[in-house]
Amino acid sequence: MNMILMAYCQFNRLSHALLTPSLPVLARLVFACSLLVFFINSAFTKFGDHLFSPSIGAYAQILPGKAAATGYNPAAFSWFEWLIVMAGTYGEIILPLLIVLGLFTRLAAAGMLGFIVVMTLVDVTGHGVAIGRLFDHQATGILDQRLFWGFLLVTLMATGGGKISLDGLLERMRSKPVK
Repeated sequence: MNMILMAYCQFNRLSHALLTPSLPVLARLVFACSLLVFFINSAFTKFGDHLFSPSIGAYAQILPGKAAATGYNPAAFSWFEWLIVMAGTYGEIILPLLIVLGLFTRLAAAGMLGFIVVMTLVDVTGHGVAIGRLFDHQATGILDQRLFWGFLLVTLMATGGGKISLDGLLERMRSKPVK
């Protein structure tokens, strides 16, 4: 029994030593493979004629109640609502790119987590998307999906970008003695 316990402890030490340093890089890779294109494609559906002109679809996606109430007229939105739509649109591009590059990873992951919370609230309250339930043996509704996304982002908030990231490069540059 002692030999089995020693082997198990050795396995734990080895797996910790191998996996812990690579976890942030793997999390960023999973994010890049599964969510990067999703968010960037979503953002590009929100641009109108130019980069500072949101489409009516952007207003309809982000502020669905107001868009419907105004007959989908972009002129009916205030500058503050324009700012909300533009911040959301650019957030969908900038935050995922920062995560994949590993630059300001913890902050970008926190921003994405907040973005997903707001996106989920809008989806459920504004678009009538079913939230679903946990432990229902079905991957329907958005609760399961957003839980996975959130776990990935919390992992990045906890670990940062890792050694193979721009954060890691900045940390190495900061720790080098200046001549």
